[in-house]
Amino acid sequence: MDKKAFSTGNSGGALWLSSPAFQDSNPLPLRCTGRGADLSPELNLSGLSPASVSLAVVMDDLDIPVFGVYNHWIIWNLPAASTVPPAISAGAELPSGARQGIGYGGHCYAGPKIPRFLRKSHRYRFTAYALDCKLDLSSNAKKSNLLNAMSGHILQTATLIGTHQNR
Repeated sequence: MDKKAFSTGNSGGALWLSSPAFQDSNPLPLRCTGRGADLSPELNLSGLSPASVSLAVVMDDLDIPVFGVYNHWIIWNLPAASTVPPAISAGAELPSGARQGIGYGGHCYAGPKIPRFLRKSHRYRFTAYALDCKLDLSSNAKKSNLLNAMSGHILQTATLIGTHQNR
């Protein structure tokens, strides 16, 4: 299982992000795409700072023609734990206290669903943020709102890339 990491803030250590569903820079399984069951993948974190209070995850398509980066999913106020569970249900507010904002598809994970006429492989970047607080942010927030709210509260970040291509 490949892992990628980089660290920011004052955490003193690197955060590592991996998934049992796919290896870094490899295809996402069909179940994690809009052409499959559209289920969010399990994400595993190691090296999580003990000062972490909550987690946020952002998923972006890095290869949209004309637009460039296109946001697919934002979720925050996840428990500060070593695992972000798979198949997170749709909804603005979840029983765990987590909130999902507005990305592609609304208040839910929206996996790759590249228009059929496009054949180029797309890269999907999952970025995990370890935060020193829970965020008081409306579930109507978009990615830019989340990034602004996290400013000054990020202890660590790590990324993982999944790919998808029409066949």
